[in-house]
Amino acid sequence: MLNISDDKIDDMMEEGEFYSLHTLKTPGMGRLLAKVISSLMVISLLFLFLPWQQNIRGAGKVTALSPKNRPQTIESAISGRIKVWNIEEGQYVTKGDTILTLSEVKDKYFDPNLLTRLSQQLEAKEQGLIAKLSKKEALERQIRALQETRTIKLRQARNYFSQSILKLEVDSIAFESEKIQFANAENTFDRNQNRYQAGNITLTKFQEIESKFQASKAKLISAENKWLQSKTELINYQISIAGTEAEYLDKISKAQSTVSETLADIYATEGEIAKIRNEYTNMEIRNQQYQIIAPQTGYIVRALKAGIGETIKEGEAVASIIPESDDLAAEMHVRAMDLPFISTGRKVRVQFDGWPALQFSGWPNASVGTFGGIVSVIDRVDSKLGSFRILVAPDPDTDPWPEQIRMGSGIKGWVMLDDVPIWFELWRQLNGFPPSIYENQQTTNASKK
Repeated sequence: MLNISDDKIDDMMEEGEFYSLHTLKTPGMGRLLAKVISSLMVISLLFLFLPWQQNIRGAGKVTALSPKNRPQTIESAISGRIKVWNIEEGQYVTKGDTILTLSEVKDKYFDPNLLTRLSQQLEAKEQGLIAKLSKKEALERQIRALQETRTIKLRQARNYFSQSILKLEVDSIAFESEKIQFANAENTFDRNQNRYQAGNITLTKFQEIESKFQASKAKLISAENKWLQSKTELINYQISIAGTEAEYLDKISKAQSTVSETLADIYATEGEIAKIRNEYTNMEIRNQQYQIIAPQTGYIVRALKAGIGETIKEGEAVASIIPESDDLAAEMHVRAMDLPFISTGRKVRVQFDGWPALQFSGWPNASVGTFGGIVSVIDRVDSKLGSFRILVAPDPDTDPWPEQIRMGSGIKGWVMLDDVPIWFELWRQLNGFPPSIYENQQTTNASKK
């Protein structure tokens, strides 16, 4: 192997030997390219340490924050046949404007004078009720009169009964007195009879004594008759009291029974009156339902029933209306995995379909054509498999949303979270990890303390 020194090689190259080595010099463009690539690598490395705002993406459509301001259908409360259309599609209507007019299809309501006839039935029933109420009052007055008469009759009978008791006592005393006098007269008669038989008194004297004896006996019999008669009167008055009480109780009971029957008729009539009034009120309301009116101010976007003479059913939609309102919101759907990191009040950037925009999700300040929003509502249940709905209201601190957007337009949104280095975000995206929630955890711990 030749051992050639460096000096020798240089001398040989100067003398023209090894000429091909001169052609292996690095070209100038190569050096420039190497410098550019090196600079790009350094810039890329530094770029990885730039801040990046994490976000959660979602898509949805434009809607209204309040349910009353969302598109709705106008339905018919009754069945009927379309008689007149009073509006056109796309027309602006105010609350209370007539959308269309219906005609009746049920034979029950064909009579044009149905309200008048119901009014007549109601008036007849009310007059009948007044008559029955008058009858009830008359029966109640009759019952009160019978009760008062019963009280008077019973008091009178009891007075007679008390008097008969006193009379019975007097007759009983008189009867006992006559008994004693008769006993004395009988004793006198027996003694004088013996004396007459012995010849001690004359016949005239004896006959006089005998006459007194017979008179005493007659008085005894008369006193006994009076006493028995008084006892009979006492019993009769006692029976009269019971009879009077039974008689008036029977009359009062019959009158009360008639009152109960009248009350039953009154209640039945009141029920019939209530039923007729209900039918009358329903008919009045039904007459108002022949005109389907706009429930609120807005635009008629579509007529769901067409033509004249078409029949519709109860609760069937006839047109759609979009209320006039500035209450716009963005309805976004986010993944269930990202939902725990979203809270009400979070800032959101929204891009509307058809609105030119250049969005840098991690650098919202550099985005163009997107609009600010705030998370207003987070659903408690999933709206469709694996996703939850959130409602985003316009952010009052940013530019207002464009007036040209319509409800139902598609949107894309980014819920803004925390700032992290770009290398961390790339690493998270490659591994499929959820966004960081360090800021939320700090807030939660602070609130707990």
